[in-house]
Amino acid sequence: MTTIFARRTLALTMGGFTAALALFGANAQAAQTINLGHTLSDSSHYSVGADAFKETLERLSDGEFTLVEHPSGALGGERAMIEGLQIGTVDVVITSTGPLGNFVPESYVLDLPFLFKDYEQARCVLDGNIGQQLLDKMGKHNLVGLAWSENGFRHMTNSKHAIKTPADAKGLKVRTMENKVHMEAFKQMGVHPTPMAFPEVFTALQQGTVDGQENPITVIVATKFWEVQDHLSLTGHVYSPAVVLGSPVLLDGLNEEQRGWFFEAAAASAAATREEVSRLEREGVELLRGKGMTVETDINKAPFQEAVKPAYKIYTDQYGSEMLDLIRDSGC
Repeated sequence: MTTIFARRTLALTMGGFTAALALFGANAQAAQTINLGHTLSDSSHYSVGADAFKETLERLSDGEFTLVEHPSGALGGERAMIEGLQIGTVDVVITSTGPLGNFVPESYVLDLPFLFKDYEQARCVLDGNIGQQLLDKMGKHNLVGLAWSENGFRHMTNSKHAIKTPADAKGLKVRTMENKVHMEAFKQMGVHPTPMAFPEVFTALQQGTVDGQENPITVIVATKFWEVQDHLSLTGHVYSPAVVLGSPVLLDGLNEEQRGWFFEAAAASAAATREEVSRLEREGVELLRGKGMTVETDINKAPFQEAVKPAYKIYTDQYGSEMLDLIRDSGC
């Protein structure tokens, strides 16, 4: 009897243990980790967007997916992370469009200087058919365009002197994005454009490898560029969107409902990021003044617009004018 009882007890115990393992395995399988990368700090507008993505995805999936944010270039520079998306080593990336043209040439149109007059026009274009067309084109280049997000209008900073005209910028070594449209525009102003991955920029400015850089107020604040730059000029020379990209290696393996969760999470991320951009645009300039930067607000943009006109011809000669014409005729 003792032996039979012991066997039954052991069987029950093992059965319970097996059931527990099965439950644990099911839960472990349900909680699939999604790695989201970006190059800005965990206090930046990108991080605000990452938080919104995480909250939305985990809520919609009821814990089936859990998201881990990797800020500050922990997964590499923007170009490296986009390459990671293509091979499936990274799941989701929030990135500027700087390196995107290397993968999706059609997106170069967004980097043309003085293309958009204000935030309302830029958001109108990107949230409409033109923006969706560009997102759809990313699928042809082994990327999934989830949503258009935002950085803001780009401005120039440097450690040498105030910039009020293109002539003031002549001869300066300025870090630019790895983007030939941007680089050509700065060459036309007499600037020496120096492309480099964003995680390298602060040190390059600190060591004097470059004299200046150009970015939206959001990025200037998030990166604390006031520590290595004395002058800010509100040139607003380029509207800089951001884009939320997904890996086809991940998304192609999901069902329709699961893919929908990622698109909803990306939309929530973009909305939260834009709200933060708007806040920083209101408050950031005064913060930078308070940190000791000299801010030039009275900028006559006409000479800058004239100086960068050749960049348009370079774009249209290589890619045609179809997308540019669509934006100009969009009614936004």
